[in-house]
Amino acid sequence: QELLVESGGGLVQAGGSLRLSCGASLRSIGSFTLGWFRRAPGKEREFVAAITGGAHTTNYADSVKGRFTISRDNNKSTVYLQMDSLKPEDTAVYYCAATYGPDLSPTAKYPYWGQGTQVTVSS
Repeated sequence: QELLVESGGGLVQAGGSLRLSCGASLRSIGSFTLGWFRRAPGKEREFVAAITGGAHTTNYADSVKGRFTISRDNNKSTVYLQMDSLKPEDTAVYYCAATYGPDLSPTAKYPYWGQGTQVTVSS
C-alpha cells in the first residue's frame, strides 16, 4: 500500500500555475511534518517546502519563496503545493514526504516518500 500518493503534475507554460496534492495514509497525520521535494534532470533532490502538523508553520526554499504555497487539510490527510509564476527551472519530479514531529529543516530525515509526479514548465 502506498502511504503517500501525489497527483496534479503536468505540462504548463512559464508564468502558469499548478496545484499538487498528496494523499497520506498515515495514522495520526497531524503528528507529521509534510514536505515537498523535487529532483530536476541531472540534479540532486532538493527541498521545496514543508509544513508542520498542528501549528501549520511553514518553511520554503529561497528559490520558490513568494511563488509556491504549501498547505494541508488534516481532515482529508492531504498536503498541497500551489505553484504560481512557474519557471522552466521548476521542471522536475515533485515528491511529497512525511516525517514524525515538527521539523521544518530542509535536511530533516523523511522516512516516508511518495512516487513523485512530473511537472514540466515550457518556455
